[in-house]
Amino acid sequence: LSASCSGCGPGYRSPLDAMKGPREEIVYLPCIYRNTNTLKPDYLATVDVDPKSSTYCQVIHRLPMPNLCDELHHSGWNACSSCFGDASRKRNRLILPSLISSRIYVVDVETNPRAPQIHKIVEPVDLFWKCGLANPHTTHCLGNGQVMISCLGDPSGNGKGGFVLLDGQTFDVVGNWEHPGEAAPFGYDFWYQPQHNVMISTEWGAPKALANGFDPADVAGGHYGSCLHVWNWDTHRKLQTIDLGKDGGIPLEVRFLHDPSATEGYVGCALSGSVFRFYKTLEGDWAAESVISIPSKKVEGWTLPEMPGLITDILISLDDRFLYFSNWLHGDIRQYDITDRRKPRLVGQGRRVPGGPQMLQLSLDGLRLYVTTSLYSGWDKQFYPDMIKEGSVMMQIDVDSVNGGLSLNENFLVDFGKEPDGPVLAHEVRYPGGDCTSDIWL
Repeated sequence: LSASCSGCGPGYRSPLDAMKGPREEIVYLPCIYRNTNTLKPDYLATVDVDPKSSTYCQVIHRLPMPNLCDELHHSGWNACSSCFGDASRKRNRLILPSLISSRIYVVDVETNPRAPQIHKIVEPVDLFWKCGLANPHTTHCLGNGQVMISCLGDPSGNGKGGFVLLDGQTFDVVGNWEHPGEAAPFGYDFWYQPQHNVMISTEWGAPKALANGFDPADVAGGHYGSCLHVWNWDTHRKLQTIDLGKDGGIPLEVRFLHDPSATEGYVGCALSGSVFRFYKTLEGDWAAESVISIPSKKVEGWTLPEMPGLITDILISLDDRFLYFSNWLHGDIRQYDITDRRKPRLVGQGRRVPGGPQMLQLSLDGLRLYVTTSLYSGWDKQFYPDMIKEGSVMMQIDVDSVNGGLSLNENFLVDFGKEPDGPVLAHEVRYPGGDCTSDIWL
């Protein structure tokens, strides 16, 4: 799955090389039973997305976890394009952190990619005692061979934005990436850019506040975040905190441009329905500005007087031309031309769906956008109770990557309401060969 070369490692030499990679044939999705009517373990589903296959649009394998109520959420790799120059590295393990149980599953996707199996389990006690952290979220592989996972909190459910390091071979917990006492108040996502010696992390909220639903009083009570944190990549020191203010409530997914020389990127802010551009200033520090704002809708009988779009996932095409994001509560997907980085231009908007479009994954060539509808079981149950009864879905949006534009592929639908053990909540999409939300280039 690498660009052709002699002795290269996993992934691709550059983002533009990745765009020439093979079409995806299977994808992996964590499927969650926590907060549904089924008392079964979460599982990793393998879905056939090859139109030439006899099992197209079907779940072809299910790998159940050995525990209940893990809340599988996001996933990542033991190796990606950041290891491209190391011929000894292979992208052969999918890392599956559990948001609620704090357990980390390491899955073997090499032996049989269409029927992966559990390789190792990192138990919560290792995170608790070795790192003082819990509720792992985002996984990125590092060029030095280690795996790094951001965490939302401490073992008591308080907010604590620290980072766990795993050995890339044994997957044992090595310790914290950040220095003692320098964890952020809250954690969620992160992205690093080694050419500029920087990492930026974001904030969701305290695990004990968000565990079973959303209460607006917890925002007023200071249990949700609104800041970006800037870190020195080499020294692991926190350099700067950028408070996005009321227009930047709950900044979730953060994406640098894929060009490793870039000094800017975007972050979607869920509660405020805005997208901020962050960038390096001429003085050498970092700043952020709001570049997209989705107006809230006036509603009656809802949790808040006005309903935000709730931007829950964003991604950038590998050529850094288009930005995509989902408005989970308003029920639409948007495509922006970001050729002018400070003035994104809306060029495509997808139609409404039952539930709401949530996790996004773009094909390497930028022509197909995969969409799932589950955000997080505690919030699914609160905001889309019918999804708990009927299960989530996975859709495919056809993308006009020349002029901009989105259209639903009406021949593609994976209905997770018809799973053998009952309706399930399918979340993030991963390709075996890597994708635009897991690969980082040096």
